[in-house]
Amino acid sequence: MTDDRNPMIILSFDAVGTEDLPYLKTLPHFSRFWREGAMCEKVKSVYPSLTYPAHTTIVTGRYPSGHGVVNNVRFQPKRVSPDWFWQRKYIRGETLYDAVRKNGGRTAALLWPVTGRGKIRYNLPEVFPNRKWQNQIMVSAWNGSLKYELELEKRFGPLRKGIRQPELDHFVQASLLYTVERYRPDLTLVHFTDVDTNRHLCGVDSREAKEALHRHDGRLGALLDLLDQIGWGERANVVILGDHYQRNVEQAVCPNYFFRKHNWIEIKNGRIHKWKVLAWECDGSCYIYVKDKSLMGQVMEVLQQMVRQHLCLRIYRGKEAAAMGADPDCTFMLEGVKGTYFQNGWKKPVCTEKSKLQKATHGYHPDGEGYTTFFGGKGPDFKRGGWEETMDLIDEGPTLAAALKVRLDSADGIARKKLLSISSDRVYNKK
Repeated sequence: MTDDRNPMIILSFDAVGTEDLPYLKTLPHFSRFWREGAMCEKVKSVYPSLTYPAHTTIVTGRYPSGHGVVNNVRFQPKRVSPDWFWQRKYIRGETLYDAVRKNGGRTAALLWPVTGRGKIRYNLPEVFPNRKWQNQIMVSAWNGSLKYELELEKRFGPLRKGIRQPELDHFVQASLLYTVERYRPDLTLVHFTDVDTNRHLCGVDSREAKEALHRHDGRLGALLDLLDQIGWGERANVVILGDHYQRNVEQAVCPNYFFRKHNWIEIKNGRIHKWKVLAWECDGSCYIYVKDKSLMGQVMEVLQQMVRQHLCLRIYRGKEAAAMGADPDCTFMLEGVKGTYFQNGWKKPVCTEKSKLQKATHGYHPDGEGYTTFFGGKGPDFKRGGWEETMDLIDEGPTLAAALKVRLDSADGIARKKLLSISSDRVYNKK
């Protein structure tokens, strides 16, 4: 990167939202960030509001319908455990890390979603073994930067206990501090999941989630201290953001139960063998795919009955869903009622077994009340005291690109100039 570009470190705090800000502002390091940075406290996520679509939107500035990552999990109905959208190859269009690399910069990513096999110099992608013959070392080595991953494993591997939290984020934090101090990347992407995990397991307002927020404050503080120690305190841009929020849930609805009753799904050896109509869940929302278009009217009747039974809040037709940024190939999309999310099972219409349920989840329509997240930037390219009342997640990519002095030509969003300290003529917004 050229000398006029300042390094940037982006910290994504998964499932941290606007509703958390009153508490975060009581903590020492987040409150310092609010005093010294530029902020937007109400950021509208994407639809469906899931981790992988959202994180891809953050680095592309595009809706899921445009960048192609329309769910966390790929559409593989015959697999018991479908693969996730782990690899960069699933993203259509340019990303921030692509643009920085093209401009001569060095990039790093620590468990940032959808970066497997990406052209990132220091890459520890979020990926897990999903075949009997795979293990974590194998899939990480194939998808990331092998030498770098081995270095992190040797130094910090004992901190981790699989994907358990908070140990996983302890490992990510140690790897982040080491990477910044030793390699000084021009762009570093970091994904922390402590809060998200604890909300899934224990609920939105649980003691465990609050403790995770407190741990995040310590992680932010340790990074700011390190930047001061290495002489980057006044030079580096630090960005903190969320991807979506969560809602408490009590039951899961299984639309495929109703489709199987109509003989639209054939099960063989405990798996989906053939289908004419299929539901594919996105937690708080659900895609419906209709292969046999002659069934459209009958399918709509089934879905409307679900609405009448309060198993579904709303039905969107495919074109409506696509216009909101969801998968343009879906036939319908369902929005969950309060306290309910969706599962792909077919044995029961509703699952209420606590052992098979999350206590909170996401994926809902981003316009829901109290469901926004946040964005903040601190450093030389962000305006101290800069403020935006509201913005969309699609605006984060162009805003970050402007601060990095690169361009995202295919972005749907715009750079939010009120947050930036750079001159307006250096901010590129697509006409």
